[in-house]
Amino acid sequence: MMRILYDASRLMSRAERSAPTGVDRVCLAYAEWLLSRPDVVTLPVRGRKNRLVAVQPEWFRDFVVDLRARWSGAGVAPADVAHEALLLEALAAPARPAESVISPPPPPEREKPADKGRVLKQFFKSRHVAPLPAADLYLNVGHTTLHQADALRDLEAAGVERVVLIHDLIPITHPEFCRPGDGAKHHARVTHALRHASRVIVNSAYTRDELRAFAAREGLPQPPVHVAHLGLEPAFVAGDAVATSRPYFVHVGTIEARKNLALLLTLWRRLEERLGERTPSLVLVGRYGWENEAVLDHLQRSPNLRGIVHQAANLSDEVLARLMRGARAVLAPSSVEGFDLPAVEAVAMGRPLIASDIPPHRELTPQAELIDPLDGLGWLAAIERATMTSPPAASEGRAAPSWEAHFDIVARAVGLAAASPLAGGAKGG
Repeated sequence: MMRILYDASRLMSRAERSAPTGVDRVCLAYAEWLLSRPDVVTLPVRGRKNRLVAVQPEWFRDFVVDLRARWSGAGVAPADVAHEALLLEALAAPARPAESVISPPPPPEREKPADKGRVLKQFFKSRHVAPLPAADLYLNVGHTTLHQADALRDLEAAGVERVVLIHDLIPITHPEFCRPGDGAKHHARVTHALRHASRVIVNSAYTRDELRAFAAREGLPQPPVHVAHLGLEPAFVAGDAVATSRPYFVHVGTIEARKNLALLLTLWRRLEERLGERTPSLVLVGRYGWENEAVLDHLQRSPNLRGIVHQAANLSDEVLARLMRGARAVLAPSSVEGFDLPAVEAVAMGRPLIASDIPPHRELTPQAELIDPLDGLGWLAAIERATMTSPPAASEGRAAPSWEAHFDIVARAVGLAAASPLAGGAKGG
């Protein structure tokens, strides 16, 4: 029986969210995997003042089940359900709607749902818990708490194995796409992981290569690195599509500078000038991120895009998957990625993918139409071709990367038996 300290800091901080980011999905999948294994005692922890404190296991098990239900579409907030309905109605309209469907901005902190308070109560209770229980291994897959080395050093001194998942090095390699200070913070995270982790998991060969290059530049140790492609949720493997009378395209991802959405919106203005009422719709699915002003200005102020470009922040997995299946193509024009889960999902569903010609897309989605992210004319031509041709029939798609395969790699790396498939929900202890 292996006793594993699972760092739940990031997952617990997402309590109020009705839709996950890609990293959030990974954190939840790992929690469910650990809780489903009969050969693992899962000991949830979270960071507090540069140290780790225990989280009540029974509370955490219920929290994981609740979070899975919410992110899968159960108990979606009425406002989000209404927004989904408006979006689907706009896409199904035979003519261009008068207005775009745009998600409201995120609420101020004081207006966030009560679930946040529930988690903060658990944080407060953690002040009074006993020292961390004895464990064999510490697992951090959310980056949170790694910017301080104290916890990793303490675990190292206690003889506990330390396993860290690095999602990307974007704040280090491309700081221009990140908030001020994020580069230095992520530099500290990756440095501490390389110095103190027993081994590192990465989501792609590209991330592995970037990690090794960083270690070489900085003169840092290089612990064993294991490449394990991320798995897909069941909703993105098989299911129905949204039925519409007019063509549309979808982009999935946080609305931020590195996603290259300003390019897409500029192209959609040109499409509208050329095609008029025949212009396809564009749906941007994602929360507002950093440096989104250019995108918001386009959405709110451009008459050419009104009723054509829509934005949705909190779609359930079921609605998002249906939306992707009905699109003429999924668009992924990012300037840089570590993995790009939505692009992999599109290919697994057998949907056309037009993506930027960057290393992760070449590695993970080679069958996509790959175009340089700076080649505006190339992107315009590809979108016009997809618009003018008949809707493609759903293909079988590429074999979807599975969480079972991912966790087999992780299990072997940490000394667990590989043959323990991920259960449908959190259970066990």
